[in-house]
Amino acid sequence: MYWIITKYLITAAVVVAVSEVAKRSDRLGALLASLPLVTLLALTWLYVEKQPTEKIANHAWYTFWYVVPTLPMFLAFPFLLGRFGFWPALGLSAVITVVCFAAFAVCVKPFGIRLL
Repeated sequence: MYWIITKYLITAAVVVAVSEVAKRSDRLGALLASLPLVTLLALTWLYVEKQPTEKIANHAWYTFWYVVPTLPMFLAFPFLLGRFGFWPALGLSAVITVVCFAAFAVCVKPFGIRLL
């Protein structure tokens, strides 16, 4: 039980730190947010918990493929934010991400990459 609480506290601290840095510096906050901090933590937790190497490698592999279709959202959100406000822009960005993910999953399936 203490281990799961420790994981929560460390992971939450990273997210809070990134948001606090972002308040002070757009660029530095974005740089930190773009780093795969959560993935690095997840890989660390998997390793420390003695998960099989294959599971750890698969996590990194699939993370790469799941990140690619999320990238258009980062271009769409600033455009939508100025036109519709925060919540609608966030919602539309989420829809764009889902659509891009579904299309991307169909496109990579013939190459043996199964995302769904």
